[in-house]
Amino acid sequence: MTAIQNIYSMLERDTESLLPVLEELHIGLVTHCPLAKGFLTAAYDKHSTFPEGDWRGRMELFTEGGIQKRQAVLDLIQSKAREKNATPAQISLAWLMGKKPWIVPIPGTRKMERMIENGGAAEVHLTEGEIAEIDRALDDFGCTGMA
Repeated sequence: MTAIQNIYSMLERDTESLLPVLEELHIGLVTHCPLAKGFLTAAYDKHSTFPEGDWRGRMELFTEGGIQKRQAVLDLIQSKAREKNATPAQISLAWLMGKKPWIVPIPGTRKMERMIENGGAAEVHLTEGEIAEIDRALDDFGCTGMA
């Protein structure tokens, strides 16, 4: 086995318990949903609507209460994005890529401009200290999960 695929993002961090084993066995991690279904782009708020058939319109994550519950995470990535002259999506992806060199996020998109934006995350450098700072904040928020 050379790689596994699992959900991993700032909101879904259960996979972190596997990281020591993956590192020891030299197994890569391909993360899907690294932007938490688009939530970590900070592009949605309580007024956002979704087209007919878009399942995000039925997810608690994108409701007023769901956004309020996780607002601290959005504030954190927006602040770091301003600091780094990046987008919230790029910060979220850079955080994952900065955790371990063998972690590869695969953000889904339907738009070319989002693909270009996401690719720009490779140019955003977060130091080990900044990653640890983000981790501590996420631990303190205690508002993980997409459900």
